[in-house]
Amino acid sequence: MEPSQPSLSHTTVPVDSDGRATVFRPFSLSSPHSRAFHLAWLSLFSCFFSTFSIPPLVPVISSDLNLSESTVSAAGIASFVGSIFSRLAMGPLCDLIGPRTSSAILSFLTAPAILSAAFISSPTSFILLRFFVGFSLANFVANQYWMTSMFSGNVIGLANGVSAGWANVGAGISQLLMPLIYSTIAELFPRAFAWRVSFVFPAVFQVTTAVLVLIYGQDTPNGNRETSKQNKIRTPEEEGEHSNFVEILIGGLGNYRAWVLALLYGYSYGVELTTDNVIAGYFYERFGVNLEAAGTIAASFGISNIASRPAGGMISDALGKRFGMRGRLWGLWVVQSVAGLLCVLLGRVNSLWGSIAVMWVFSVFVQAASGLVFGVVPFVSSRSLGVVAGITGSGGTVGAVVTQYLLFSGDGVRKQRSISLMGLMMFVFSLSVTSIYFPRWGGMCCGPSSSSSGSEDVSRRLLDDDEEEDGKVRSGRLRPVC
Repeated sequence: MEPSQPSLSHTTVPVDSDGRATVFRPFSLSSPHSRAFHLAWLSLFSCFFSTFSIPPLVPVISSDLNLSESTVSAAGIASFVGSIFSRLAMGPLCDLIGPRTSSAILSFLTAPAILSAAFISSPTSFILLRFFVGFSLANFVANQYWMTSMFSGNVIGLANGVSAGWANVGAGISQLLMPLIYSTIAELFPRAFAWRVSFVFPAVFQVTTAVLVLIYGQDTPNGNRETSKQNKIRTPEEEGEHSNFVEILIGGLGNYRAWVLALLYGYSYGVELTTDNVIAGYFYERFGVNLEAAGTIAASFGISNIASRPAGGMISDALGKRFGMRGRLWGLWVVQSVAGLLCVLLGRVNSLWGSIAVMWVFSVFVQAASGLVFGVVPFVSSRSLGVVAGITGSGGTVGAVVTQYLLFSGDGVRKQRSISLMGLMMFVFSLSVTSIYFPRWGGMCCGPSSSSSGSEDVSRRLLDDDEEEDGKVRSGRLRPVC
């Protein structure tokens, strides 16, 4: 069923020449842009909820299935490994069939995985369960791709930040809600049955959001991919479909900026994921708080995404408007470096309330850094946008896997020392942002390689970097920066 497509001439928000909204109104449903925003964050929220619905019930599951600590740790890493592969695949899929259909397909395919938690009976099946459920986190790539298709360059950092930030709150909400669902069911049925039935809720939630996406969403301001083709309307992203798919793929894989951003995301969002996994145990073991208090502290770290990641996108847009691409890059480096130093401090504070205070400030900066990364991603390549977003998004989960394996695996791990080392790694790798350079707009330390025209309109727009080579323009298409 295809929804009716509104005419851009009657849209309720100001738009640019491509029909993308030039303002961001998160509390509206009156335009296709706003509806896409709400559907995108809610769909990703359900995927985060599903993925992180398992950890809060691990003590019960471990007792019932006799799971060892190494099995639980391996399962946590497996969930991130699954996300790596799915995020890499999701980018090209969005380029081919659009973010709306890609998001819905992923949710439909992974909902049975979380539902199958009701049937696991061994350590191996538990690890496989977390591996396949982790695939749902690839919905993040569709989320960011969809926002870039709907919102103009002057608000894209904010739109990406709010959409991903609100969705990430699903990880924290699941930490609070799943124990309540389990305890409610356990009052009526045996524990071994109650925890299995609890996973019906995230599975149904995920399917419901997928249905809403298909019914009420559209890929671009002009309509869905199929409709746009029939009406011969092309957005910059859709023009890539008229190129060879291999060319799109190679264009994204061969763009070094995508890999640098993947590294930066690995030590912003990847650090956030690692902290989500270890912070409850850290406070429980080091300061002797009870499990409920440790869970509440861990939940507060994730829930801060509701404001901190959008703040990162807002900072990126503000700096982009004032200083261009150089401002976005400097902002990313400063925020991520401060986050790294705060992480170092977190592992060295010896008081409970001092550690909680540092953790809260750290959560703001590390999550804002993720928003700043995706304030730059949309400008790397419009033709290979999905591939670039997929590479960057998968970098986050690669960073989580590598960091958790190197610093938090094995017996006798001193978490406070590992947390400080994680912060040091974050600070060091943030320096890689200095290598990002756009021929037309320069980088952190260097100016552009070619002079722009005197026109104010040209000076406020960014040429798709895929269409520049050695500072020479191969095509006249421009895309807005601010």
